[in-house]
Amino acid sequence: MNSLERFYATAERRPVDRPAAWLGMPDPQALPGLFSYYGVKDIHELKMAVGDDFYAVEVPYESETAHAIYAAFDWYKNGEVDAMNRTLTAPGCFHDAEDMEDLVFDWPDPAAYIDAAECRRRVEMAPEGKTVLGILWSAHFQDTCAAFGMETALMNMIAAPELYEAVNKKVLEFYLKANRIFYEATKGKLHAVLIGNDMGSQRGLMISPELVRRFVIPGCRRLAEQAHSYGLKVIYHSCGAISDIIPDLIDAGVDIIHPIQALAAGMEPEGLKEKFGDRVSFCGGVDTQELLVHGTPEDVRKKVEELKRLFPTGLILSPSHEAILPDVPPENIGALFDAVRR
Repeated sequence: MNSLERFYATAERRPVDRPAAWLGMPDPQALPGLFSYYGVKDIHELKMAVGDDFYAVEVPYESETAHAIYAAFDWYKNGEVDAMNRTLTAPGCFHDAEDMEDLVFDWPDPAAYIDAAECRRRVEMAPEGKTVLGILWSAHFQDTCAAFGMETALMNMIAAPELYEAVNKKVLEFYLKANRIFYEATKGKLHAVLIGNDMGSQRGLMISPELVRRFVIPGCRRLAEQAHSYGLKVIYHSCGAISDIIPDLIDAGVDIIHPIQALAAGMEPEGLKEKFGDRVSFCGGVDTQELLVHGTPEDVRKKVEELKRLFPTGLILSPSHEAILPDVPPENIGALFDAVRR
């Protein structure tokens, strides 16, 4: 099997020659150590050297204030929206909104900031046979929380749901348009997309399952339907303990749940396999909170072998968070991919 064949078989829970594996999206500060360990000079070479089955491509987004699509909205109206300055908890521009007339904002048009030619160029860099994965995020729940400030947003779900839903609708419309631009530009060259919203903590959901079903799942469904209309598989990301709403994600059309955050409550691989293994595939499972940080390469190999036995298919083996941080020794990433190929 090549990487793409292996991915489709994994996503559809058919037999595979070995598990599909994804490096994830290493933090920039982790890259020098990985480059040195593998003897490569850039992220493109790193993806090839580790034996990654995926070639991940982020949507190119360049505006006056943002260099990434997940930072497209200047909720604080100060120009500080990129990764180092983003927060969900600070009061956003709608913090004091009391009625619909207060929801005044200069909504960005993604068509002005996404270059279709650059979308194609990035996707066409993928080697033949790799699974091309679009990193879209489309995190409408997180963005709507930031627009109000998380505490106010969650209170509005109960006290003023019409305000929350009005902002969420505008955010979702932005992402649906942005994604359509990306899909049209890369038609026939893209295989899967990653979208998502962080809804889980270490112990459980941040909001009740009922609120997830009302305010998050409808957007998930629309995003999944859009991706499926282009023939793409949907990987849905949420950190934390989300087992209570996995059935809702499945019903919304999600093909793969990311990640298996194995140390979060209810996210043990054995339980996920037993409860949902015949309905959805998973991605993750190799713990980044303790194992990859503090374990030895042999500890990592043992965990990978354990996961391979538990999931003969239906699991993309990967660190349990897509962002590999600098505290992960590169030799543990090497051990992960070595064990996958055994």
